[in-house]
Amino acid sequence: MAAKLDYRWHLRHLMADRGMFSTTDLLPPLAERGITLSSSQVYRLVAERPERLSLKILMALLDILDCTMDDLIEPVAAASAAQRPKKAAAGGTTAEGIGGLRPKRARIAPVDR
Repeated sequence: MAAKLDYRWHLRHLMADRGMFSTTDLLPPLAERGITLSSSQVYRLVAERPERLSLKILMALLDILDCTMDDLIEPVAAASAAQRPKKAAAGGTTAEGIGGLRPKRARIAPVDR
């Protein structure tokens, strides 16, 4: 089974090392490089780990922060998820899952009068 990779995003740390403590500190340098982002987009870029990132923005960040991609993005092995229990077969009454614990449908019988 192939190892799954994940990554750590170090933008906030790199900004702090360069004296940039506010997310809006990135707006002017990005604008100088022709990249216009809203303050909320920059905040999400700094505060959260991006799932998608344009190469133009990535290259601008590397230039602004004078760093390499290895400094900004640290690849790490993903934590292996615990194996989930197998689902019981539909309608099965095995001890696994909830097959035997399903409620039975009520049967309405006519009342004798």
